[in-house]
Amino acid sequence: MGHHPFTWYDLLPAALQGVVPLQIFFSLVSMVLLVLLALGVRRRLLDTHDAVIPSDRITLVNIFELLIEFVMGLSDSIIGHKGRQYLSLYGTFFIFILLSNFIGLVPGFSPPTSNLNITLGLGLISFGAYHYFGVREHGGGYLKQFMGPFLVIAPLFFLIEMFSHMFRPLTLGLRLAFNMFADHLVVEIFTGLTYVVIPVLFYLLGALVSVIQAFVFTLLSMIYASLALSHDH
Repeated sequence: MGHHPFTWYDLLPAALQGVVPLQIFFSLVSMVLLVLLALGVRRRLLDTHDAVIPSDRITLVNIFELLIEFVMGLSDSIIGHKGRQYLSLYGTFFIFILLSNFIGLVPGFSPPTSNLNITLGLGLISFGAYHYFGVREHGGGYLKQFMGPFLVIAPLFFLIEMFSHMFRPLTLGLRLAFNMFADHLVVEIFTGLTYVVIPVLFYLLGALVSVIQAFVFTLLSMIYASLALSHDH
């Protein structure tokens, strides 16, 4: 049997490991961390007399405000102002993926986003969401987006569009999973070879990759939603 680095998952009883796969376990860890962080932010906001005035130091509230403002700005530039009604979904995508990527850089943790089952699930949620938004926006007219400009070749356009849309959740999932798997593997290898200087450089690279992959997934999901909501077809 090949050696694998220790993770906190290894401390689970064997019977529980047979029920809860490793990546599901670390997905649950990410979810619990997000809930705890959100509760912490909520408590601090309630304890603040004037939440509009920013703090003069870096706080958990500042970090979350920065993340939400970033996602909001991205949504405004891609979907438009009406995209703010979907901010909860795309903000959740970005923050969950970002945190899941980052915990893979912590010894003893494995990034759930390096597993295709997790990332494909996220891709399918994105896929289902933008089609729902499109139908809600256009009603039955949403199907016209799949027919092309000419009625004669509408069936051909429909087949092409169907294949194109079916591959979207797969490409979203594959891109995220493979990049995070490779990133985690590289950090793991070089950390095992030496414990100074080089691992630090790869941890910095890993952090950059983590941010980029969360950004790319969220960006593409917003682009798909923008196309589904567009009235220009």
